[in-house]
Amino acid sequence: MTRMVASLFALLLSIVLLNGGNAFLMTLLGIRLSIESVAPDTIGMVLVCYSIGFVLGTLFVQKVVSRVGHIRAFAVFATIAAVASLLYPMAINMVFWAILRVVSGFSMAGVLVVIESWFSARATNANRSTLFAVYQVVYLLAAVGGQLLINVGNPADYVPFSLAAILLVLALVPLALTRMEAPEIAPSPRLSVVKLARESFTGVAGALITGILIGSFYALGPVYATLIGLGVSQTANFMACAILAAMLLAWPIGILCDRFDRRRIMFWISVLAAIAALVVSLLGSHQLLALTLAVAVFTGLSASIYPVAVAITNDRMESSRIVAASATLLLSYGIGSVIGPVVLSKLIQLLGPEGLFYGYAAALIVLAAATSYRITHTEDIAVEDQEHFVPAMPETSMVLAEMDPRNAEFTDSPEVAADAANGEPDEGSIAKDGLQDAPAR
Repeated sequence: MTRMVASLFALLLSIVLLNGGNAFLMTLLGIRLSIESVAPDTIGMVLVCYSIGFVLGTLFVQKVVSRVGHIRAFAVFATIAAVASLLYPMAINMVFWAILRVVSGFSMAGVLVVIESWFSARATNANRSTLFAVYQVVYLLAAVGGQLLINVGNPADYVPFSLAAILLVLALVPLALTRMEAPEIAPSPRLSVVKLARESFTGVAGALITGILIGSFYALGPVYATLIGLGVSQTANFMACAILAAMLLAWPIGILCDRFDRRRIMFWISVLAAIAALVVSLLGSHQLLALTLAVAVFTGLSASIYPVAVAITNDRMESSRIVAASATLLLSYGIGSVIGPVVLSKLIQLLGPEGLFYGYAAALIVLAAATSYRITHTEDIAVEDQEHFVPAMPETSMVLAEMDPRNAEFTDSPEVAADAANGEPDEGSIAKDGLQDAPAR
């Protein structure tokens, strides 16, 4: 497996550069708009456009990749994202920035489809669980590192925007210099949100609420930090700790989800996260350590709602429908990430910065109430009949969901199967084959 990961080093490095640059840019934009004294509700309207672009991208970019090939599509999407980051400081105009956010979201969806399809193509039933975990850890650590880059340069200057563009462009280099055969992308099956909600209302509600919470926190967390008086360096640490907590809490919550009923786990996560949000609303920058810890607890618990929602849904799905259900949950998360920044930025405008966490607490209480109702009015699934819990993150494309170890319909790619038939170890074949683009069609 070490050789497998080493052979995928080009993809991992591209992920680090892409997600690091993108996470850096998202926080930078929130800080810059606050410096420009833009009203919080306007900031929310501008930054939510990224989620709109990302949702559109997840629906349409697979067709683009299939037509022109992986490397060409990756080059186009990464370049467009880099150009967008360079255009922000040229004109501080909210309509212009909103358009750029849509373009950035669409482009990031495109590059994730390309990278994740390569990961999926190199996975086998024997190693996909490990690759699935490696991808998520690298992705989240890159996001943490991106927050810390805020300390480089003055957000009111053009230099940080140029740095974000440099990272996005550099992500092209590892893929351009390596040679791995590009895989086919099969159309992803889908279920309607309404149909899935009839079968797993708690799962859909959990995904939607997570989108409201996490989608708005990425957009408005830097705005909140700036409004309560945190400096640039403090804001960077504030955001980094919040994202790191999301990764660290996944393991203990996973253990609980394999030992107890998952809907009850979701209920208590919602209650505890709501309490943490209320604690944050009462703290200020004068209690920075306590504030950072409370926010870390809130984000860690809130981010864990999505994988629990996926697990609850998959417990009620036939194996052949798991990928389709995952696609619908991702769409539900996307809808929530569009709603969240718009509504919660209005609360900041009306109630001040603490309005953000009042809104979070209210959303979590609604989820806890809905979950409690479903627990008392629908039948539980026995713990021994639950699928094994697998951490899942929503900031991804449908391609990665196909690698979910719970997907019994997963089949080895033709390249891997051919290597196995020839008696060649998969790791060696990857290192030997390198990276080639699929022909355009």
